[in-house]
Amino acid sequence: MRIFIKRYRNIVYLCNHDYCKTKKKRKYSRISACMWQVEDLIRANNFDMDSIRRTVVDRYDQPDDIKEEIAKWYEELIEMMRSEGVMEKGHIQLNKNVIIALTDLHLRLLKSPKEMVYGAAYYKTLPFIVQLRAKSGGEDLPELETCFNAIYGFLMLKMQGKEISPETMEGIKQISSFLALLAEKYREDMNGELKLEE
Repeated sequence: MRIFIKRYRNIVYLCNHDYCKTKKKRKYSRISACMWQVEDLIRANNFDMDSIRRTVVDRYDQPDDIKEEIAKWYEELIEMMRSEGVMEKGHIQLNKNVIIALTDLHLRLLKSPKEMVYGAAYYKTLPFIVQLRAKSGGEDLPELETCFNAIYGFLMLKMQGKEISPETMEGIKQISSFLALLAEKYREDMNGELKLEE
């Protein structure tokens, strides 16, 4: 399964399915594209495929054969969530692997003398990451997972119509900018265009 990292209105999200690309064009694109939100959608539908078909799959403006593929994808995700014991909270290994792959790239970028701009973007973002970790009660998450949690939390607040403080917006903009740069580096790496070695 290919990893997609997309940008929507200066907010970066990641997705593991081709059909998420179609959602970017839709008015309700904020509702779903993040894989973590897909997990939460499954939880909200009590792992019931009939409910997921009604509330999620049927809303895609796609031919029936494509909707069946989407439904099959949700069924596979449900099975993964059940078998991996993340029915109440947490993320499936597939999503954890995304963070692991991005963290590996992130560390390689930080070590490369050719990536001074990336390093500067990271160090500009680091105070926000530290602040978020302190607010999370000391939960020891990888830095990039902290960033994605922040973006996901922001999207949830926006969807709920809650007010967002200027300080939070400043942090979200910086984190999003940093993740957008990482997304671009990831694309370059996947296309064999990223040359970190001398």
